[in-house]
Amino acid sequence: MARMCVKTQRLDVAKVCLGHMGHARGARALREAEQEPEPEARVAVLAIQLGMLEDAEHLYKKCGRYDLLNRLLQASGQWQRAIERGLQPGPQLLREIRHTPLRGAALELYINKMKDKTLWRWWAQYLESQAEMDAALRYYELAHDYFSLVRVYCFQGNIQKAAEIASETGNWAASYHLARQYESQDEVRQAVHFYTRAQAFNNAIRLCKEHGLDDQLMNLALLSSPKDMIEAARYYEEKGEQMDQAVMLYHKAGHFSKALELAFATQQFVALQLVAEDLDEKSDPALLARCSDFFLEHSQYEKAVELLLAAKKYHEALQLCLEQNLTITEEMAEKMTVSKGCKELSEESRRELLEQIASCCMRQGNYHLATKKYTQAGDRLKAMRALLKSGDTEKIVFFAGVSRQKEIYIMAANYLQSLDWQKDPEIMKSIISFYTKGRALDLLAGFYNACAQVEIDEYQNYDKAHGALTEAYKCLSKAKARIPLDQEARLAQLQSKMALMKRFMQARRTYTEDPKESVRQCKLLLEEPDLDSTVRVGDVYGFLVERHVQMEDLQTAYKYLEEMRKRVPSTNVSYYVSQRTVDAVHQGLGIPLMRTMPEQMRHNSVEDHKEMDEEVMEEVENGP
Repeated sequence: MARMCVKTQRLDVAKVCLGHMGHARGARALREAEQEPEPEARVAVLAIQLGMLEDAEHLYKKCGRYDLLNRLLQASGQWQRAIERGLQPGPQLLREIRHTPLRGAALELYINKMKDKTLWRWWAQYLESQAEMDAALRYYELAHDYFSLVRVYCFQGNIQKAAEIASETGNWAASYHLARQYESQDEVRQAVHFYTRAQAFNNAIRLCKEHGLDDQLMNLALLSSPKDMIEAARYYEEKGEQMDQAVMLYHKAGHFSKALELAFATQQFVALQLVAEDLDEKSDPALLARCSDFFLEHSQYEKAVELLLAAKKYHEALQLCLEQNLTITEEMAEKMTVSKGCKELSEESRRELLEQIASCCMRQGNYHLATKKYTQAGDRLKAMRALLKSGDTEKIVFFAGVSRQKEIYIMAANYLQSLDWQKDPEIMKSIISFYTKGRALDLLAGFYNACAQVEIDEYQNYDKAHGALTEAYKCLSKAKARIPLDQEARLAQLQSKMALMKRFMQARRTYTEDPKESVRQCKLLLEEPDLDSTVRVGDVYGFLVERHVQMEDLQTAYKYLEEMRKRVPSTNVSYYVSQRTVDAVHQGLGIPLMRTMPEQMRHNSVEDHKEMDEEVMEEVENGP
């Protein structure tokens, strides 16, 4: 039954069987085997007690317990198998083997075959204990035990070889041991070097202080712990030399108050700057204020502003910027900006501070930043005025869209009218949209009126101009009149302009059906006072000239051409009448064109034009 328990791995049943068998040694072995973590290892102990060695060997292999298997082989006298199988026993196993009749050569053979660093190190230690130093060095090298290599070479007096190994490998323990050797030989710089490589900075610092190696002390202290830094700082302070180094070390060690106190006492300006760079809003306010005062005394205003901001003295920082004409950067402005609900300032004071920042930015020409601060202060009108000064059309349009305030819509539309809106349909749409959203119908009417004039001046398109005036009239009639009489006068003026424009449009359209009536209407239009403010006189004359040339009535065409030159002397004739038509008139009548060209370039003198007209008319009457 106990043997069956080995197959089934039922140790609980096996204990009962061993009890009935009176197998006390086996029962004790099972109790001790319970410490083994692997179930197979515990069952293997039962197999050994029952003489089932092959089963035990199989179980040890299965759970990977080759150390226990090796002990089994040794206990059963199978020494050669233990060596040949290439198992991996630890140093304790080798100690057991060493006290057996196995010869040293066989043991070394076993260790070499294993190629295990632990075994090589153990064997090197054994050889060292037997004073076989060269062999020990060989095995220490195989085991990469650099500390032991350096230790043995130092023992042999070959410190140069030890230094090469420590330098090449960078092993801390080896470097430390070598440093102690150099120190014992009073080779201080070499000792400091290897203490540093071993990162034993406190020992390196100790030697530097003892032997006055101040040139190395600073760098070592910076690499060391805060405690060592403070010790080094005290060393410099006690010597009374290189006080800037002492300040820096106190600073790096986190002893800010001491660093600043020493910097103030010794007037270490550069060192104080470095210390102040690490001060922030978490630092002692009194310390921040003291540093700020120091920088003010030495005209370091920007640094003083930074410290005032860190101390949350926002008004003082802003005042200093104003007094010293310091440019407020975006970073500075953000540090001055206090969030809503803060404990430092009331909401009213917070807004006042933001407006002051924005006002300062305006004076400095930083309009975008001013816009941001005015917006944060809740004053969108001032924000819009700042943005308008920036000339950033895209942001102006965006800001107006998101603000949704009547005044801002109107301001944006007024700004857009100052641009070249005639050539950009999107800007025109924005102007109309903003005036409409701002309920500024009177201003929108004015814009439509301007559009009408552009259609006339730029494109001679009276149809579109009439449409624009119609829209202007609609807007103005719906607008709330501040002065009713003034609004009525403007509406009447628009009606008059629309009527004159419509007469001219009608005259041009009826020409093909009734040329005489068309010409008659044009003549009547030319007699209208202030016609040029609505329909350009040159367009009417140009129409008449072109049509009479088409009818081959060159004499009449020339007559109207000269009337146009007389009535609108400053106008470039070719703008209203094509040069081809002018040439045709002059050539048809035999009138040299050059005689009239200089007159167009002369000053607008009424007398000059009268003389020219009389001369030309005389030529027409007498013939060429």
